Amino acid sequence: MTSLTNEAASSSSSSLPLSSADQNHYTYEVFLSFRGEDTRSSFTDHLHTALDDRGIKTFIDDELPRGEEISAALVKAIEESRVSIIVFSQNYASSRWCLDELVKILECRKSKGQEVRPVFYKVDPSDVRHQSGAFGEAFATLDQCKYKDSMDKWKAALKEAADLSGWPFNDGQSESKFIKKIIGELSARVVNPSCELHVTEHPIGLESCRQDVIRLLLAEENIEENNEENIVRMVGIWGPGGIGKTTIAKDVFNSIRHMFACSCFLANVRSNALVQLQETLLFDILGDSTLKMHNVDKGVGLLKTRIRNKKVLLILDDVSHSSQLQNLVPSLDCFGRGSRILITTRDKRCLTAHKVDEVYEVKMLNDPHALELFSLHAFRRNGPPRDYLELAQCAVHYAQGLPLALIVLGSHLFRRSREEWEATLNSCRGEDPHKKIRDVLKISYDALGVDLKGYFLDIACFFKGQQVDSVKPILEACYDIKSANGIAQLQEKALIRIDKDETWNGVRIWMHDLIEEMGKDIVYQESPDEPGERSRVWSEEDFDHIVTNNAVSILMMFCIFQFGKHFILNIISY
Repeated sequence: MTSLTNEAASSSSSSLPLSSADQNHYTYEVFLSFRGEDTRSSFTDHLHTALDDRGIKTFIDDELPRGEEISAALVKAIEESRVSIIVFSQNYASSRWCLDELVKILECRKSKGQEVRPVFYKVDPSDVRHQSGAFGEAFATLDQCKYKDSMDKWKAALKEAADLSGWPFNDGQSESKFIKKIIGELSARVVNPSCELHVTEHPIGLESCRQDVIRLLLAEENIEENNEENIVRMVGIWGPGGIGKTTIAKDVFNSIRHMFACSCFLANVRSNALVQLQETLLFDILGDSTLKMHNVDKGVGLLKTRIRNKKVLLILDDVSHSSQLQNLVPSLDCFGRGSRILITTRDKRCLTAHKVDEVYEVKMLNDPHALELFSLHAFRRNGPPRDYLELAQCAVHYAQGLPLALIVLGSHLFRRSREEWEATLNSCRGEDPHKKIRDVLKISYDALGVDLKGYFLDIACFFKGQQVDSVKPILEACYDIKSANGIAQLQEKALIRIDKDETWNGVRIWMHDLIEEMGKDIVYQESPDEPGERSRVWSEEDFDHIVTNNAVSILMMFCIFQFGKHFILNIISY
């Protein structure tokens, strides 16, 4: 890629989502503190509605009874909120309950790192800071004798809050645009990390790629302004397998999805049924689980009518044929103004046929970034030891700057002796760069034991994308190695990964397409001309050939086919 690097430290913290390290188990994303008589039925109600529409869970104390002290329920709500918004209005300081809320909120800011953002609604921050002007007059209505023990802490809290970065609103401003600005900034801060896509452990060179793609997606349009000029825009990410297209798309998705009313990341378009993809897209946008597509044409019809008023961010990952785009993005008119569509593919023709606005070509990693990524896997550090520098540079050369090859080769060489390094790299020598990459990927497979090779080939041929708990008993029945141990060893070699599945509340086995293709090619090469001579058969076409021609000479054959959403495993003994 122009290279896959940590985000710049100079980025403004106010524009970044809270890191996963900062996330506790919050009940609410936002707590609203406000003076009911000033803004309950106007500004605060409109802000609360906008937060709710964006899916930001917000606490608003509509129905809690008032007493001499703020209630335990209110204290609990403040403590369990990630962000507090204080709506300072003219009469805010005339309420002791509002002031006690403010004190508690600022305590949580100190003790829990809670973010606090004030809204200065038709009041001057300096009046809040010094309790002057009309705001100060409201504060002066409090009984000085009755609340003498609280006066100093209330004044200190008002001064502290007024010094925080916030949003001033004055007469004459557009309230709807003001609220839209708050929602845009706030969404970026309270993005729920459990909803974020995992990108990568080592984002080498990723920031520049992400910024380039976002620049193409947003172009010169102001995505925050929903005006007549704000059209739908479509961008493609193009490059060979293993170069990091999906990684870039995930990072872009996490970075800008807060700017849209709805968002959807459709993964692995190549290997999923169109009807299933249409159902996922409509569910993510509309939240309606009752919508079922019995055929692709019905799905196209629903896409054309149900989401045309929604400003959507849609990512289509790993598109392999233009027909997939025709049935998932029938026309730009299907989406609301300001929508953005990002497509990743190995085939540039898919993008030109669908008339995307821009194509971003992902480049191989440059040598410094490639060496860093390789070293992180081979040495668990940013660079190689001095006595391994030449060997590491040789390995990077063979990997041709392809991130997947660097990761697989680095993981294979981790904790290996110098002699093993030299033998491995000697096996990669050759002139054909594509063959070099294939050879690099196959090195890890060749080093596996017999049972682990069986594990790997079965996953490549049958079990990619399947739930781990469903696959384990099958593998354990076939090999003399515990499935947990076998799966862990394949993970360590970067041949598979285990992905969390939010839908099923479980985990699935996953494998990169290039590694899957390598595994299937190993089986194919067992007998290129006769499927019945191979150890595994996974396609219906080959199975039909075997049955029709009685062309079987293996002792046991696995066949796995997908019918709708159900998988049938056939074990045939001879």
